[in-house]
Amino acid sequence: MRLSIVIPAYNEAGRIGGTLESIEAYLTRRTYKSEVIVVDDGSTDETATIVRERFPEVRLISYRPNRGKGHAVRTGMTHAHGDYRVFYDADASTPIEEVEKLWPHFDAGADIVIGSRALPESNVQVHQAWYRENMGRIFNVLIRMLGLTHYPDTQCGFKGFTARACAVVFPRQTIERFSFDAELLYIAAKHGLRIEQTGVCWINCPYTRLNPIADSTRMFLDVLTIRWKDLCGRYR
Repeated sequence: MRLSIVIPAYNEAGRIGGTLESIEAYLTRRTYKSEVIVVDDGSTDETATIVRERFPEVRLISYRPNRGKGHAVRTGMTHAHGDYRVFYDADASTPIEEVEKLWPHFDAGADIVIGSRALPESNVQVHQAWYRENMGRIFNVLIRMLGLTHYPDTQCGFKGFTARACAVVFPRQTIERFSFDAELLYIAAKHGLRIEQTGVCWINCPYTRLNPIADSTRMFLDVLTIRWKDLCGRYR
């Protein structure tokens, strides 16, 4: 199994069908063996039903209650079989064809390749709302000030891992909601994994569950927690 695509999904009945259709069309043109895993993170709508009935070849993992995107990603990545594993947002803001940009980095020895909207070669066709973009910038300034990571975009929902990297970072992951990306990258760097960035195409989907006040507060507390857990030896 060369590639696993892991999609965390919470109440994505309106979008999951189109996303899976585009992934299916892309993968049928590839010659390598692949799998798609949808992790239904406690959805209360028809997300699981749509996947089960319309896409029987997709592996569906469902549980309740809702645990958060970080938990869903960890669940999918630890159940995946691919030599390379990509977690991919259910809204398909990054076209699935951007997977092609990962292979040169993996072939050159990268353990993790992260999609970025902040590099010169990135192609942001539709921007996020101004408050979300500013939240992202402030968050990345904060984590750089705390020495957690130096990457300008840690929150893009398009990241690839080798199976070896997954075995290192996901058992040590503790954060289950929005700040999990920063924790994963911090763990990876701490264990000497090679992380590369690639600019990606981004077409923002306007629908979001992000609460600018509650979630920004939680993310701030999360990054302080990462520092504390490291001091306590959680990431060894």
